[in-house]
Amino acid sequence: MTSAVPKLQTAEAFGLDPFREDVARGMRDLFRPLDDLLTSGGDPRLALDPVSRRNQYGCGAGPAPEIWNFASSTASPISERAYARAGGAREALMRSAIEIGLEAAYDVRMEEIRARLKALLRLPAREVDVVFAPSGTDAQLQALSVARARLGSSPTTIVVGSDQTGSGTAFTARGRHFGAVTAAGRAVRKDMPIAGLACDAIALPLLDRAGALGPRADIDIAVLEAVAAATAGGGSALLQIMDSSKLGWRAPSEACLAEIGRRWPHKVQVVVDACQMRLGRGRIKTYLDRGYMVLITGSKYFGGPAFSGALLLPAAASRVLARNPKVASGLLDYTSRSDWPRSLKALRSRLESRSNLGQWLRWEAALDEMAAYYDIPAAFRLHATRELRSGIEDLIMLSPALGAIGRSVQATMAEDEEFSEPTIFPFLVKGKGGALSADQSRRLHRALARDMSAMPGLSAADREIAARPCLLGQPVELAGPAEQSVAVLRLCVGARLIVEAWSPDPATARRNIERTLDRIAEVVAKIELLLAHPASAKLVESSHGA
Repeated sequence: MTSAVPKLQTAEAFGLDPFREDVARGMRDLFRPLDDLLTSGGDPRLALDPVSRRNQYGCGAGPAPEIWNFASSTASPISERAYARAGGAREALMRSAIEIGLEAAYDVRMEEIRARLKALLRLPAREVDVVFAPSGTDAQLQALSVARARLGSSPTTIVVGSDQTGSGTAFTARGRHFGAVTAAGRAVRKDMPIAGLACDAIALPLLDRAGALGPRADIDIAVLEAVAAATAGGGSALLQIMDSSKLGWRAPSEACLAEIGRRWPHKVQVVVDACQMRLGRGRIKTYLDRGYMVLITGSKYFGGPAFSGALLLPAAASRVLARNPKVASGLLDYTSRSDWPRSLKALRSRLESRSNLGQWLRWEAALDEMAAYYDIPAAFRLHATRELRSGIEDLIMLSPALGAIGRSVQATMAEDEEFSEPTIFPFLVKGKGGALSADQSRRLHRALARDMSAMPGLSAADREIAARPCLLGQPVELAGPAEQSVAVLRLCVGARLIVEAWSPDPATARRNIERTLDRIAEVVAKIELLLAHPASAKLVESSHGA
């Protein structure tokens, strides 16, 4: 299917000599294929497999409307609309670069998307700053750097939900490299300290390991004990809280956060891991009003291409950075001048000028998805979310192959908007011997994303189900009772499902929601088919009981 992307012009069409040295240096990357640009400026997780032309999340660089995508907790293929937006934005940057130079033109565009993001999230333009990052993982390093400036010391990082956050957090929480190559293309050594950022960390998992798979009941107590330990003897803490986790959980409670504010008012900096973006705009503002930093992404719920991160800074943090613009030398490998707002002039002067075109284009696409979503009436967003939640929960409950896991109980408020409803639905997959192991779940996840219609002995109806590529949220490995290694898959409601369902005509909107639920029913049917078919026996061999 051809996407509505403007045909890329040549350098000559813009009046440029492609052999001139300054043009070759400054403009060369802009003339690369759009797919290449969209997968650039990240880390190896974005790399496309040479055969499948998909990354490790199962997504290619371009639109894939043939895939039924319920994987917004992990990554989504770019939509045709957002792909066209990225193509048009690239053309516009080319024209600006001819007039004022690539460096200046890129900086202008970054300021523009900074302003657009704040407007879409209804954040006060002068009270909140946005720092862009290639991914949420990179943004965690920026948050650590800001926390050091605010607290005046090297804090101990406390990670709430350490078992349900990104895999790189185990490294970034300690100020260490989380890969072998940074988004800037710098070779580093994984798990080695980042100059100026190294610190201690305390990991607090959310899963109740004592019994049934569900949230632990003592997380507030564990958080308070960890903060007390980190601040003993004059220490300080960077407390990374979860809203929401890979399983849709939020922790710690509001009461716990209030207690921390009373007992350690100047010793703890809170940063909210909101990278799933499954929280209302009012809640984001409330966090910022309290002086918390907030980690977000344009992917996950909103369905922009993977690897578009940002750190939202409250006014108090920005004031500290204006007074104390020192930047850890190791952070230079992860961030550049245009990532930071122009208001932080002194800090920006200490950073390299480096145009991350892939990061910028992924945010252009993500903002297009966000704008389409927030154009839909709030009442319909809530209605559609409720209808999809009810239908998905029924499908999981009725399937003999699926088992729902416990959900955290969360206080909701008006500012949660449609996120008063759950949008991530995790489930165990049960084979003949019990719940599939983590490895078996990963293999099943990959099989769901492929055309499996070549399996022998299928009826025509079964072949149609087996052929459909389906993306679900990647398996989340959990240690169940007796430390058995199991993993859950996730059916996810994302912004694009709501956008595709919307119609001003109630009957049409109802049919659109029903069509989505029919597709989810076929995903469940494909899971059951794969488990039952002899050719898929390896999926259920040596499964663990649960």
